[in-house]
Amino acid sequence: MSGYVREAARNPFVLKISMLAALGGLLFGYDTGVISGALLYIKKDLDAGSLAQSWIVAGLLAGAVAGALAGGRLADWISRRWTLLISGVIYVVAAIASGLAQTSGQLVAARVVLGLAVGAASAVVPLYIAEHTPPKIRGGTVSYNQLMITIGILVAYLVNFALRNVADGWRWMLALGAVPGVVLVLSMLVVPYSPRWLMQRGRREEARGVLARTRRADEVDAELDGIETVVRQERRRGFRELFGTRLRPLMIIGIGLAVVQQAVGVNTVVYFSPTILTYTGLKANDAIAQAVTVGITNVVFTVVAIVLLDRIGRRTLLIVGTVGLTIGLALLATFFGLGWQGEAPWVALVALLLYIASFAVGLGPVFWLMISEIFPQTLRGRAMAVCTLFNWAANFVVSYYFLQLIDAIGRAWTFWLYAGLAVAGIVFFVVRVPETRGRSLEQIEHELGGSGASGRPAGAVQFHS
Repeated sequence: MSGYVREAARNPFVLKISMLAALGGLLFGYDTGVISGALLYIKKDLDAGSLAQSWIVAGLLAGAVAGALAGGRLADWISRRWTLLISGVIYVVAAIASGLAQTSGQLVAARVVLGLAVGAASAVVPLYIAEHTPPKIRGGTVSYNQLMITIGILVAYLVNFALRNVADGWRWMLALGAVPGVVLVLSMLVVPYSPRWLMQRGRREEARGVLARTRRADEVDAELDGIETVVRQERRRGFRELFGTRLRPLMIIGIGLAVVQQAVGVNTVVYFSPTILTYTGLKANDAIAQAVTVGITNVVFTVVAIVLLDRIGRRTLLIVGTVGLTIGLALLATFFGLGWQGEAPWVALVALLLYIASFAVGLGPVFWLMISEIFPQTLRGRAMAVCTLFNWAANFVVSYYFLQLIDAIGRAWTFWLYAGLAVAGIVFFVVRVPETRGRSLEQIEHELGGSGASGRPAGAVQFHS
């Protein structure tokens, strides 16, 4: 821990802009957490059945799919900074509209627009942070995005708890999402452009000025030259090259991480954690209170991940964390399979906490970090957008069908299904995913790009250190 803290303390400007940019993660986190509690009251006030509830949750995810793709292209066009600022403005408007909705249809429409902002921000935040950060602390700083997501979830759970007995409380829960949106907009007014984006635009002296505040004096020229070389080599490459022979192995890694992160059911647990806890026999208000415990656990173990990512490495945490969440899913499936509802609700809560803690140290931060590291410079924004699009699409499918799966095959088999998908994910990580700890973005591009060019599986590239 002391090593990370010591290195981070030498880069206060990096920490400042990383934390400000990571506020984009707060948008997703707040909405993810707030809808879980609001849904318990929306279904009564708006007479929403399982299908309507599924669309209320999934509406945001449908918008996020489009937002992620648009966000990557905007990031390369108008800059990472301005893309995040525009996302914040859209989020503010849509959050207020969600709180004012009078029908399920209006609420779904508002949440689709909300999703555009969340999707764009999710594609750009890790990219922006990674392009500012020295290799020694990049794992921790990029994971500020995941930390802000978890803080947003926790804040939303606390808001849900505070407003649980207020008339029309769910409207306030949703409308208060405008607050993190305003904070993001104000933050983007004071942060610099990405040095790599500036170099893509031929603005070398501006890029030098930014790097001078984030690197030692003897590192600036070397890094500028490295960025310039990469930009020159990649300048003629188009969007379709993402799936060409050279980059296909990298896209398999990125998309695989994106899909597995959602296929294990994490956001169904977050979106529906109070609902899941009511399945154990708890009343709605008690379930909302217990959900706060899930939110606290998520934040605590995300902080643990930030400390460990640049010490232990991404790949190790990814595999160990996924093993842990598989055990948590198996415990949940066993709990429901044996019919312990109402008899031992604490078992389900322990299983949920194990699951969320394991996700927080592994799949949660590692996905966002690795997709910000493995792709070539001039295609990085677009490649991350594609991976984020697949992430949101998988999130949509899993979240939309959760309640319908519960109705069709039961609670136990639903969680066994997620556990099986997690096991498949572990196999994929062992076979395909390399370690990227301690490398500059240009080194990672050279080593992984070389593997793709030779036809050797990118997952076979092992640069552990």
